[in-house]
Amino acid sequence: MNDSGLGSWPRRRARMAPDATALVQDGVITTYAGLERATGRLAGGLRSRGVARGDRVAFLGLNSVEMVIAMFAIARLGAIFVPVNTRLAPAELAYVLEHSDAGLLLVEDALAAAIEQPPVAALGLDTVGFTRAAGSGLDRLMADDDAEIDEPIALDDVFMIQYTSGTSGRPKGVMLTHGNVTWNVYNLLVDIDLGSQEVALVTAPLFHTAALNQVLFPTILKGGTAIIETKFDADRAIDMIERERVTLLFGVTTMYQALSQTRRFWAADLDSLHLALCGGAPIPETLLQTWLDRGLMIVQGYGLTETSPGATMLRAAEGVRKLGSAGTACFFTDVRVVVDERQAAVDEPGEVLVRGPNVSPGYWRDGAATANAFTDGWLHTGDLATRDDEGYLRIVDRLKDMYISGGENVYPAEIEQAIYAHPAVSECAVIGVADPTWGEVGRAFVVLREGEDLDAGDVLRHLESRLARYKVPKSIEFVAELPHNASGKLLKSRLREAAS
Repeated sequence: MNDSGLGSWPRRRARMAPDATALVQDGVITTYAGLERATGRLAGGLRSRGVARGDRVAFLGLNSVEMVIAMFAIARLGAIFVPVNTRLAPAELAYVLEHSDAGLLLVEDALAAAIEQPPVAALGLDTVGFTRAAGSGLDRLMADDDAEIDEPIALDDVFMIQYTSGTSGRPKGVMLTHGNVTWNVYNLLVDIDLGSQEVALVTAPLFHTAALNQVLFPTILKGGTAIIETKFDADRAIDMIERERVTLLFGVTTMYQALSQTRRFWAADLDSLHLALCGGAPIPETLLQTWLDRGLMIVQGYGLTETSPGATMLRAAEGVRKLGSAGTACFFTDVRVVVDERQAAVDEPGEVLVRGPNVSPGYWRDGAATANAFTDGWLHTGDLATRDDEGYLRIVDRLKDMYISGGENVYPAEIEQAIYAHPAVSECAVIGVADPTWGEVGRAFVVLREGEDLDAGDVLRHLESRLARYKVPKSIEFVAELPHNASGKLLKSRLREAAS
């Protein structure tokens, strides 16, 4: 065995503890030996289908054991896994598949309608459908025997491309290497004592970096058990924590809010939980306090897809004293806060820069974006933070106009581009505004062309076929003009002031 990549993880674990439970979905158990056999058989089947080193294989499906098996099988071949956001509109989906130049798409049957739309169907992509069946849904793609595939994999080889929208309005493919993901897990394990008896509840989407890299991979590496849920449901999550004695939980702010608002929250037996991780957006201190009152500290940090994702972490020991902080840099990662290339003073807002083996080498087929974001080994995040006199970061704003809605990054430029496609629109601007449920939601300001007449419903219907639902603004305001400075630059700060 000569590879050091993620594809070898099931094999190594199966040799150490073959009968231990690796995955559970809908009550069906997959042992580490079973995961290894399925991974090997699928790798053999994919290879016979022509999948080879460097090929991109896309996966469109909800959380499933099939997704985990496919990911490890693709990695074992030295191919590149492309997880696709299941909430994308057909035009967005087509762009991701075409830009990644995926040679094969594995798609869950329940989502097949999305690939039958003209933008996707026109690609003529080799597609294989499957049904979620606790691991057996991909059986027809698998080789008859457990192929002993031992493709050499280096830590610098690309393991995955995760697409995240960019300020230009087009998604960017973040390349994550086998080393990036492995070092991210090491960072997490330095700060958190996970063991082989861990039971992790995975309810957040695995096509996002946090649930995959911060929960599933650390659990698998340590030989614990991951309970895979297709989606988050607060009442069901409470049931699972009680019944399965869940020890590790991950969620975004809206998920923790939903859990705390269930009728059973204060009476449920949550004693098995020793770790609750949060990501996606800063969590309100009132919500942190609610969970503290319940006896559990929510461990939060700061990161992004480009950092695999962990950059900083607020360790549990300092959670109360530094409530609301994003913590300090992870062990194998360097973090700076800079203003005009100098170190920011204490409490002075500056841009967050990150460097380390967990940081992406750049964007797939986008040299300009890579050169703009990665300089001298440092990732320029575009996020603003302050650092206190002990080095603890607090995220205060974003240099970019991105806002976060329900844990999803939303970029106004992409929405504005879609609004501009309506012939009645003269000018538009989108900002994020506070929302008690989603953290932030979009508000669009629209200037109509002379003589045109639209209402908010017209604009929303126009966007429904062009954007994922979470990107569609929750409110539309029609205005006579938008604020500009003397040089013609749009002043979104004034829109934010008016909306506050």
